[in-house]
Amino acid sequence: MASKWISQSNVSVYSSACCTSPVDSVSASPFAFKTRNKLPFSGITPSRMQYNQTMERTVSRRLFLPSVSGIWNALTGGSAAHDAVLAIRRGMQLFRQGDVPGSLMEFDRAIEVDPRQKAYLWQRGLSLYYLDRFEEGSEQFRLDVAQNPNDTEESIWCFLCEARLHGVDEARSRFLEVGRDSRPVMREAYNLFKDGNDPEKLVSAFLHAQEHEYFYASLYAGLYYESQNNPDAAKCHLLAACQSPYGLRSDDYMASLAKVHCLCRNWSPN
Repeated sequence: MASKWISQSNVSVYSSACCTSPVDSVSASPFAFKTRNKLPFSGITPSRMQYNQTMERTVSRRLFLPSVSGIWNALTGGSAAHDAVLAIRRGMQLFRQGDVPGSLMEFDRAIEVDPRQKAYLWQRGLSLYYLDRFEEGSEQFRLDVAQNPNDTEESIWCFLCEARLHGVDEARSRFLEVGRDSRPVMREAYNLFKDGNDPEKLVSAFLHAQEHEYFYASLYAGLYYESQNNPDAAKCHLLAACQSPYGLRSDDYMASLAKVHCLCRNWSPN
């Protein structure tokens, strides 16, 4: 993923028909969303400058726009690339709002106007996962890793798709090995999925670490449990990720993903 900030407007997510219909409500509280029984995840987003100052080296790359070529061409007047970048922005906003089908339509529109974008559209792979289109999701993540062989998260998401298609053992035999991630929490998450370690150890290792590390440990522990067909443990850790300080306050795309995951599974705090 290219190291370029993407500017996103703050939006709220409200559950209606989970992951099926557009959401048109906008709020000043960025990732406050309500589940069907009206229990909110809410928080206050610090300024982008504050995040730049405190988390410049560690913030997830998923805040970044996916295609260097798209940025360059958009800046230099390439019409197709410019239109594609706008479609990607719309798709990301729709996903944040819980409209997963709408997000996929925008990502596909980006590919239609500029086919080069497909190899970089990890966001599309995430939308495909939540629409249960696992074969296409696997293909998308494998394309991403081919372009960026050091991307730990794409490797994990490819595994998640293929575990749903072929089972955990077969998915692990096909696991995409990538280079060493600079983030300790993602190195441990990668080893969890690759080798089948204990997800509780992942969470424990980062329980008192930086806020974003605890969030990512909880997120990927929950996703690992889901791949093992253990929905109760998955729910526990995904809700913990949503309710963590980073999950409540960050505008990281993956913080939104944790909330969308809970919406799609109809999970809410007790």
